[in-house]
Amino acid sequence: MSGDPMLFRRMLPLMFAVFINIAGFSLILPLLPFYGSLFGAGPFEVALLFAAYSLGNVFGEIFWGRQSDRWGRRKVLIVTTAGATLAYIAFAYTPVLWLAVAIRVVNGFFGGTLSVAQGFLADASPPEKRAKAMGLFGAAFSTGFAFGPVVGGLLAGPGTSLADFRLPILAAAAFSALTSLWSIFFLRDVKPPLGRAAPLPRYSEAIRYVRADPLLLRLFVISFFGIAAFASMEAIYGLWSEANFGWDAQDLGFAFIAIGLGGLVVQLFFLHPLVVRYGEGRVIVAGLCVLAISMLLQPILREPLVAVALMGMLMMGHSLAFPTSGALTSRTAPMERQGSVMGLLMASNAVSRIIAPPTFGLIYELGHDLPWYAGAVMIALVVPLGLQLIALVRRPPAPELSPS
Repeated sequence: MSGDPMLFRRMLPLMFAVFINIAGFSLILPLLPFYGSLFGAGPFEVALLFAAYSLGNVFGEIFWGRQSDRWGRRKVLIVTTAGATLAYIAFAYTPVLWLAVAIRVVNGFFGGTLSVAQGFLADASPPEKRAKAMGLFGAAFSTGFAFGPVVGGLLAGPGTSLADFRLPILAAAAFSALTSLWSIFFLRDVKPPLGRAAPLPRYSEAIRYVRADPLLLRLFVISFFGIAAFASMEAIYGLWSEANFGWDAQDLGFAFIAIGLGGLVVQLFFLHPLVVRYGEGRVIVAGLCVLAISMLLQPILREPLVAVALMGMLMMGHSLAFPTSGALTSRTAPMERQGSVMGLLMASNAVSRIIAPPTFGLIYELGHDLPWYAGAVMIALVVPLGLQLIALVRRPPAPELSPS
Protein backbone atom coordinates (compact mmCIF):
# COMPACT_ATOMS: atom_id res chain seq x y z
CA MET A 1 0.00 0.00 0.00
CA SER A 2 2.84 2.38 0.73
CA GLY A 3 3.96 2.16 -2.89
CA ASP A 4 1.60 4.99 -3.84
CA PRO A 5 2.49 7.89 -1.51
CA MET A 6 0.22 10.40 -3.27
CA LEU A 7 -2.84 8.21 -2.84
CA PHE A 8 -1.87 7.46 0.76
CA ARG A 9 -1.54 11.18 1.61
CA ARG A 10 -4.94 11.94 0.10
CA MET A 11 -6.55 9.05 1.94
CA LEU A 12 -4.83 9.48 5.33
CA PRO A 13 -7.28 12.03 6.86
CA LEU A 14 -10.25 9.85 5.85
CA MET A 15 -8.54 6.68 7.08
CA PHE A 16 -8.02 8.17 10.53
CA ALA A 17 -11.61 9.47 10.66
CA VAL A 18 -12.87 5.99 9.71
CA PHE A 19 -10.61 4.34 12.29
CA ILE A 20 -11.86 6.52 15.16
CA ASN A 21 -15.49 6.25 14.13
CA ILE A 22 -15.46 2.45 13.69
CA ALA A 23 -13.56 2.02 16.96
CA GLY A 24 -16.40 3.85 18.71
CA PHE A 25 -19.08 1.87 16.89
CA SER A 26 -17.46 -1.51 17.46
CA LEU A 27 -16.59 -0.71 21.07
CA ILE A 28 -20.08 -1.61 22.29
CA LEU A 29 -20.76 -4.57 19.97
CA PRO A 30 -19.44 -7.25 22.37
CA LEU A 31 -21.37 -5.62 25.21
CA LEU A 32 -24.81 -5.76 23.61
CA PRO A 33 -25.71 -9.39 24.49
CA PHE A 34 -24.79 -8.82 28.15
CA TYR A 35 -26.24 -5.29 28.26
CA GLY A 36 -29.50 -6.53 26.74
CA SER A 37 -29.77 -9.39 29.23
CA LEU A 38 -29.96 -6.83 32.07
CA PHE A 39 -33.22 -5.63 30.51
CA GLY A 40 -34.48 -9.23 30.47
CA ALA A 41 -33.87 -9.56 26.72
CA GLY A 42 -33.72 -12.99 25.07
CA PRO A 43 -31.84 -13.87 21.85
CA PHE A 44 -34.49 -12.25 19.65
CA GLU A 45 -34.47 -8.98 21.63
CA VAL A 46 -30.66 -8.91 21.72
CA ALA A 47 -30.67 -9.31 17.93
CA LEU A 48 -33.12 -6.39 17.79
CA LEU A 49 -30.51 -4.18 19.46
CA PHE A 50 -28.19 -5.01 16.57
CA ALA A 51 -30.93 -4.63 13.94
CA ALA A 52 -32.23 -1.31 15.35
CA TYR A 53 -28.93 0.35 14.47
CA SER A 54 -29.23 -0.95 10.93
CA LEU A 55 -32.80 0.34 10.65
CA GLY A 56 -31.49 3.82 11.31
CA ASN A 57 -28.67 3.10 8.88
CA VAL A 58 -31.14 2.61 6.01
CA PHE A 59 -32.51 6.12 6.35
CA GLY A 60 -29.09 7.53 7.17
CA GLU A 61 -27.37 6.08 4.11
CA ILE A 62 -30.15 7.30 1.83
CA PHE A 63 -30.23 10.79 3.33
CA TRP A 64 -26.55 11.46 4.04
CA GLY A 65 -25.27 9.88 0.82
CA ARG A 66 -27.34 12.30 -1.24
CA GLN A 67 -26.61 15.28 1.00
CA SER A 68 -22.86 14.67 0.77
CA ASP A 69 -23.05 15.24 -3.00
CA ARG A 70 -24.75 18.55 -2.28
CA TRP A 71 -23.09 19.81 0.91
CA GLY A 72 -19.71 18.08 0.66
CA ARG A 73 -18.42 14.95 2.39
CA ARG A 74 -16.64 16.85 5.20
CA LYS A 75 -19.68 18.80 6.39
CA VAL A 76 -21.83 15.67 6.52
CA LEU A 77 -19.20 13.76 8.53
CA ILE A 78 -18.97 16.63 11.04
CA VAL A 79 -22.74 16.77 11.54
CA THR A 80 -23.30 13.02 11.72
CA THR A 81 -20.51 12.21 14.17
CA ALA A 82 -21.66 15.05 16.44
CA GLY A 83 -25.19 13.60 16.34
CA ALA A 84 -23.87 10.12 17.09
CA THR A 85 -22.05 11.51 20.14
CA LEU A 86 -25.34 12.68 21.64
CA ALA A 87 -27.03 9.37 20.80
CA TYR A 88 -24.31 7.37 22.58
CA ILE A 89 -24.68 9.53 25.69
CA ALA A 90 -28.44 8.97 25.70
CA PHE A 91 -27.88 5.21 25.22
CA ALA A 92 -25.58 5.10 28.26
CA TYR A 93 -28.37 6.31 30.55
CA THR A 94 -31.44 4.61 29.04
CA PRO A 95 -33.52 2.85 31.71
CA VAL A 96 -35.69 0.49 29.61
CA LEU A 97 -35.26 -1.83 26.63
CA TRP A 98 -37.72 -0.14 24.25
CA LEU A 99 -35.94 3.20 24.71
CA ALA A 100 -32.55 1.54 24.17
CA VAL A 101 -33.82 0.10 20.89
CA ALA A 102 -35.21 3.52 19.83
CA ILE A 103 -31.91 5.26 20.62
CA ARG A 104 -30.05 2.62 18.62
CA VAL A 105 -32.23 3.57 15.63
CA VAL A 106 -31.27 7.24 16.04
CA ASN A 107 -27.62 6.27 16.46
CA GLY A 108 -27.81 4.21 13.29
CA PHE A 109 -29.25 7.17 11.39
CA PHE A 110 -26.27 9.33 12.31
CA GLY A 111 -23.96 6.37 11.68
CA GLY A 112 -25.25 5.85 8.14
CA THR A 113 -22.23 7.45 6.53
CA LEU A 114 -20.29 4.60 4.90
CA SER A 115 -21.57 5.78 1.53
CA VAL A 116 -20.27 9.27 2.39
CA ALA A 117 -16.83 7.88 3.25
CA GLN A 118 -16.82 5.79 0.10
CA GLY A 119 -17.86 8.86 -1.88
CA PHE A 120 -14.79 10.61 -0.45
CA LEU A 121 -12.75 7.56 -1.46
CA ALA A 122 -14.11 7.75 -5.03
CA ASP A 123 -13.29 11.48 -5.16
CA ALA A 124 -9.73 10.87 -3.95
CA SER A 125 -8.85 7.94 -6.19
CA PRO A 126 -9.05 7.41 -9.96
CA PRO A 127 -10.88 4.23 -11.10
CA GLU A 128 -7.66 2.29 -11.74
CA LYS A 129 -6.60 2.87 -8.10
CA ARG A 130 -10.01 2.26 -6.56
CA ALA A 131 -9.18 -1.25 -5.29
CA LYS A 132 -5.99 0.01 -3.63
CA ALA A 133 -7.88 2.91 -2.05
CA MET A 134 -10.57 0.51 -0.86
CA GLY A 135 -7.82 -1.58 0.72
CA LEU A 136 -6.60 1.45 2.68
CA PHE A 137 -10.16 2.25 3.68
CA GLY A 138 -10.74 -1.35 4.73
CA ALA A 139 -7.49 -1.44 6.71
CA ALA A 140 -8.63 1.60 8.71
CA PHE A 141 -12.03 -0.04 9.21
CA SER A 142 -10.53 -3.36 10.36
CA THR A 143 -8.05 -1.68 12.71
CA GLY A 144 -10.87 0.25 14.35
CA PHE A 145 -12.96 -2.91 14.49
CA ALA A 146 -10.15 -4.73 16.31
CA PHE A 147 -9.29 -1.86 18.64
CA GLY A 148 -12.80 -0.83 19.77
CA PRO A 149 -14.05 -4.10 21.31
CA VAL A 150 -10.89 -4.48 23.37
CA VAL A 151 -11.41 -1.02 24.86
CA GLY A 152 -15.07 -1.85 25.48
CA GLY A 153 -14.23 -5.11 27.21
CA LEU A 154 -11.56 -3.51 29.42
CA LEU A 155 -13.83 -0.63 30.47
CA ALA A 156 -16.88 -2.80 31.17
CA GLY A 157 -17.65 -3.73 34.76
CA PRO A 158 -18.66 -7.18 36.03
CA GLY A 159 -22.00 -6.92 34.21
CA THR A 160 -24.34 -7.10 37.19
CA SER A 161 -25.98 -3.72 36.53
CA LEU A 162 -26.54 -1.27 33.69
CA ALA A 163 -24.04 1.11 35.30
CA ASP A 164 -21.28 -1.45 34.62
CA PHE A 165 -21.62 -0.67 30.89
CA ARG A 166 -21.92 3.11 31.17
CA LEU A 167 -18.20 3.89 30.93
CA PRO A 168 -17.55 1.99 27.66
CA ILE A 169 -20.66 3.52 26.05
CA LEU A 170 -19.47 7.00 27.06
CA ALA A 171 -16.07 6.08 25.61
CA ALA A 172 -17.85 5.36 22.32
CA ALA A 173 -19.38 8.85 22.57
CA ALA A 174 -15.89 10.29 23.08
CA PHE A 175 -14.60 8.47 20.00
CA SER A 176 -17.44 9.87 17.94
CA ALA A 177 -16.82 13.41 19.24
CA LEU A 178 -13.14 13.02 18.38
CA THR A 179 -14.11 12.04 14.82
CA SER A 180 -16.21 15.19 14.52
CA LEU A 181 -13.34 17.38 15.74
CA TRP A 182 -10.88 15.59 13.43
CA SER A 183 -13.20 16.21 10.49
CA ILE A 184 -13.42 19.91 11.37
CA PHE A 185 -9.69 20.50 11.61
CA PHE A 186 -8.08 17.98 9.25
CA LEU A 187 -10.54 16.59 6.71
CA ARG A 188 -10.96 18.50 3.44
CA ASP A 189 -13.20 17.76 0.48
CA VAL A 190 -11.19 16.52 -2.50
CA LYS A 191 -13.81 17.87 -4.91
CA PRO A 192 -16.09 20.86 -4.31
CA PRO A 193 -19.69 20.05 -3.40
CA LEU A 194 -22.38 20.57 -6.02
CA GLY A 195 -24.09 23.22 -3.89
CA ARG A 196 -27.68 23.86 -2.92
CA ALA A 197 -28.67 24.80 -6.46
CA ALA A 198 -27.87 21.29 -7.70
CA PRO A 199 -30.81 18.88 -7.71
CA LEU A 200 -30.57 15.94 -5.34
CA PRO A 201 -30.09 12.60 -7.12
CA ARG A 202 -33.27 10.56 -7.21
CA TYR A 203 -33.05 7.02 -5.91
CA SER A 204 -35.71 5.88 -8.33
CA GLU A 205 -33.18 6.61 -11.07
CA ALA A 206 -30.43 4.79 -9.15
CA ILE A 207 -32.70 1.75 -8.71
CA ARG A 208 -33.50 1.70 -12.44
CA TYR A 209 -29.82 2.11 -13.25
CA VAL A 210 -28.81 -0.81 -11.02
CA ARG A 211 -31.60 -3.05 -12.33
CA ALA A 212 -30.54 -2.35 -15.93
CA ASP A 213 -26.90 -3.22 -15.27
CA PRO A 214 -26.29 -7.01 -14.87
CA LEU A 215 -23.00 -6.40 -13.05
CA LEU A 216 -24.38 -3.93 -10.52
CA LEU A 217 -27.50 -6.03 -9.94
CA ARG A 218 -25.44 -9.10 -9.04
CA LEU A 219 -23.14 -7.04 -6.81
CA PHE A 220 -26.17 -5.73 -4.92
CA VAL A 221 -27.63 -9.23 -4.42
CA ILE A 222 -24.29 -10.68 -3.30
CA SER A 223 -23.76 -7.81 -0.84
CA PHE A 224 -27.30 -8.11 0.52
CA PHE A 225 -27.06 -11.80 1.41
CA GLY A 226 -23.38 -11.75 2.36
CA ILE A 227 -23.73 -8.82 4.73
CA ALA A 228 -26.89 -10.41 6.17
CA ALA A 229 -25.01 -13.60 7.04
CA PHE A 230 -22.01 -11.75 8.48
CA ALA A 231 -24.16 -9.41 10.62
CA SER A 232 -26.14 -12.37 11.93
CA MET A 233 -22.98 -14.14 13.04
CA GLU A 234 -21.92 -10.98 14.88
CA ALA A 235 -25.29 -10.85 16.63
CA ILE A 236 -25.34 -14.47 17.83
CA TYR A 237 -21.59 -14.93 18.48
CA GLY A 238 -21.76 -13.45 21.98
CA LEU A 239 -24.74 -15.62 22.92
CA TRP A 240 -23.19 -18.74 21.35
CA SER A 241 -19.77 -18.25 22.99
CA GLU A 242 -21.36 -17.57 26.38
CA ALA A 243 -23.45 -20.74 26.11
CA ASN A 244 -20.53 -22.91 24.90
CA PHE A 245 -17.50 -21.43 26.67
CA GLY A 246 -18.92 -19.26 29.47
CA TRP A 247 -17.37 -16.08 28.02
CA ASP A 248 -18.20 -12.65 29.44
CA ALA A 249 -17.96 -9.19 27.84
CA GLN A 250 -14.20 -8.94 28.39
CA ASP A 251 -13.54 -12.36 26.86
CA LEU A 252 -15.65 -11.45 23.86
CA GLY A 253 -13.88 -8.10 23.49
CA PHE A 254 -10.52 -9.85 23.21
CA ALA A 255 -11.99 -12.39 20.79
CA PHE A 256 -12.94 -9.51 18.53
CA ILE A 257 -9.24 -8.78 18.09
CA ALA A 258 -9.07 -11.82 15.82
CA ILE A 259 -11.99 -10.51 13.81
CA GLY A 260 -10.39 -7.13 13.26
CA LEU A 261 -6.88 -8.45 12.67
CA GLY A 262 -8.14 -10.99 10.14
CA GLY A 263 -9.59 -8.17 8.07
CA LEU A 264 -6.55 -5.95 8.58
CA VAL A 265 -4.07 -8.56 7.33
CA VAL A 266 -6.15 -9.26 4.22
CA GLN A 267 -6.69 -5.64 3.31
CA LEU A 268 -3.15 -4.45 3.99
CA PHE A 269 -1.22 -7.25 2.33
CA PHE A 270 -3.40 -9.43 0.12
CA LEU A 271 -6.45 -7.64 -1.27
CA HIS A 272 -4.87 -5.38 -3.88
CA PRO A 273 -2.33 -7.96 -5.20
CA LEU A 274 -5.09 -10.58 -5.47
CA VAL A 275 -7.41 -8.20 -7.34
CA VAL A 276 -4.60 -7.23 -9.74
CA ARG A 277 -3.64 -10.84 -10.42
CA TYR A 278 -7.02 -12.59 -10.46
CA GLY A 279 -9.63 -9.87 -10.97
CA GLU A 280 -12.51 -8.70 -8.80
CA GLY A 281 -14.86 -11.55 -9.68
CA ARG A 282 -12.54 -14.33 -8.54
CA VAL A 283 -11.58 -12.47 -5.35
CA ILE A 284 -15.27 -12.00 -4.47
CA VAL A 285 -15.95 -15.72 -5.04
CA ALA A 286 -12.92 -16.67 -2.92
CA GLY A 287 -14.15 -14.41 -0.11
CA LEU A 288 -17.61 -15.95 -0.22
CA CYS A 289 -16.14 -19.46 -0.02
CA VAL A 290 -13.97 -18.53 2.98
CA LEU A 291 -17.05 -17.07 4.69
CA ALA A 292 -19.11 -20.22 4.13
CA ILE A 293 -16.35 -22.57 5.28
CA SER A 294 -15.67 -20.59 8.48
CA MET A 295 -19.38 -20.67 9.38
CA LEU A 296 -19.70 -24.37 8.63
CA LEU A 297 -16.69 -25.33 10.77
CA GLN A 298 -17.61 -23.25 13.84
CA PRO A 299 -20.19 -25.65 15.37
CA ILE A 300 -18.32 -28.74 14.16
CA LEU A 301 -14.95 -27.97 15.78
CA ARG A 302 -16.33 -26.12 18.85
CA GLU A 303 -13.13 -25.23 20.72
CA PRO A 304 -12.48 -21.77 22.25
CA LEU A 305 -9.22 -21.01 20.41
CA VAL A 306 -10.55 -22.50 17.20
CA ALA A 307 -13.71 -20.40 17.59
CA VAL A 308 -11.59 -17.24 17.76
CA ALA A 309 -9.49 -18.31 14.75
CA LEU A 310 -12.61 -19.09 12.72
CA MET A 311 -14.06 -15.66 13.49
CA GLY A 312 -10.81 -14.20 12.20
CA MET A 313 -11.23 -16.36 9.11
CA LEU A 314 -14.82 -15.11 8.81
CA MET A 315 -13.56 -11.53 8.73
CA MET A 316 -10.91 -12.49 6.17
CA GLY A 317 -13.61 -13.78 3.85
CA HIS A 318 -15.68 -10.68 4.47
CA SER A 319 -12.65 -8.47 3.75
CA LEU A 320 -11.97 -10.24 0.47
CA ALA A 321 -15.54 -10.17 -0.82
CA PHE A 322 -17.19 -6.93 0.23
CA PRO A 323 -14.52 -4.22 -0.05
CA THR A 324 -13.87 -5.65 -3.52
CA SER A 325 -17.59 -5.62 -4.26
CA GLY A 326 -17.85 -2.04 -3.02
CA ALA A 327 -14.87 -0.91 -5.07
CA LEU A 328 -16.27 -2.57 -8.19
CA THR A 329 -19.65 -0.95 -7.59
CA SER A 330 -18.00 2.45 -7.21
CA ARG A 331 -15.88 1.92 -10.32
CA THR A 332 -18.93 0.87 -12.35
CA ALA A 333 -21.17 3.75 -11.27
CA PRO A 334 -20.54 7.09 -13.06
CA MET A 335 -19.20 9.98 -10.97
CA GLU A 336 -22.50 11.89 -11.04
CA ARG A 337 -24.22 8.86 -9.48
CA GLN A 338 -21.62 8.02 -6.81
CA GLY A 339 -23.68 9.43 -3.94
CA SER A 340 -26.96 7.83 -4.98
CA VAL A 341 -25.62 4.42 -6.09
CA MET A 342 -23.28 3.98 -3.11
CA GLY A 343 -25.98 5.29 -0.77
CA LEU A 344 -28.41 2.78 -2.27
CA LEU A 345 -25.85 -0.01 -1.79
CA MET A 346 -25.27 0.93 1.85
CA ALA A 347 -29.02 1.21 2.45
CA SER A 348 -29.58 -2.20 0.84
CA ASN A 349 -26.89 -3.67 3.09
CA ALA A 350 -28.50 -2.01 6.11
CA VAL A 351 -31.87 -3.57 5.22
CA SER A 352 -30.17 -6.97 5.22
CA ARG A 353 -28.78 -6.21 8.69
CA ILE A 354 -32.29 -5.31 9.88
CA ILE A 355 -33.95 -8.49 8.64
CA ALA A 356 -31.26 -11.08 9.25
CA PRO A 357 -30.13 -10.72 12.92
CA PRO A 358 -33.64 -11.02 14.46
CA THR A 359 -34.37 -13.92 12.09
CA PHE A 360 -31.17 -15.66 13.14
CA GLY A 361 -32.02 -14.86 16.77
CA LEU A 362 -35.20 -16.90 16.33
CA ILE A 363 -33.18 -19.65 14.61
CA TYR A 364 -30.79 -19.61 17.58
CA GLU A 365 -33.69 -20.28 19.93
CA LEU A 366 -34.52 -23.41 17.89
CA GLY A 367 -30.95 -24.66 18.17
CA HIS A 368 -27.75 -22.85 19.13
CA ASP A 369 -25.77 -24.27 16.21
CA LEU A 370 -28.40 -23.78 13.52
CA PRO A 371 -27.48 -20.13 12.67
CA TRP A 372 -24.00 -21.21 11.56
CA TYR A 373 -25.39 -23.77 9.13
CA ALA A 374 -28.07 -21.35 7.89
CA GLY A 375 -25.43 -18.69 7.25
CA ALA A 376 -23.23 -21.12 5.31
CA VAL A 377 -26.20 -22.13 3.13
CA MET A 378 -27.09 -18.47 2.52
CA ILE A 379 -23.57 -17.72 1.29
CA ALA A 380 -23.44 -20.87 -0.85
CA LEU A 381 -26.59 -19.78 -2.69
CA VAL A 382 -24.96 -16.56 -3.97
CA VAL A 383 -21.64 -18.13 -5.03
CA PRO A 384 -23.04 -18.83 -8.56
CA LEU A 385 -23.74 -15.09 -8.93
CA GLY A 386 -20.16 -14.43 -7.96
CA LEU A 387 -18.96 -16.80 -10.65
CA GLN A 388 -21.01 -14.85 -13.20
CA LEU A 389 -19.15 -11.67 -12.19
CA ILE A 390 -15.91 -13.08 -13.59
CA ALA A 391 -17.21 -12.70 -17.15
CA LEU A 392 -19.26 -9.54 -16.53
CA VAL A 393 -16.37 -7.51 -15.13
CA ARG A 394 -14.62 -7.64 -18.51
CA ARG A 395 -17.32 -5.67 -20.29
CA PRO A 396 -17.77 -1.86 -20.01
CA PRO A 397 -20.45 -0.41 -17.67
CA ALA A 398 -24.05 -0.15 -18.86
CA PRO A 399 -24.95 3.06 -20.70
CA GLU A 400 -26.43 5.98 -18.79
CA LEU A 401 -30.21 5.94 -18.53
CA SER A 402 -31.99 9.12 -19.47
CA PRO A 403 -33.96 10.56 -16.55
CA SER A 404 -37.72 10.37 -16.77
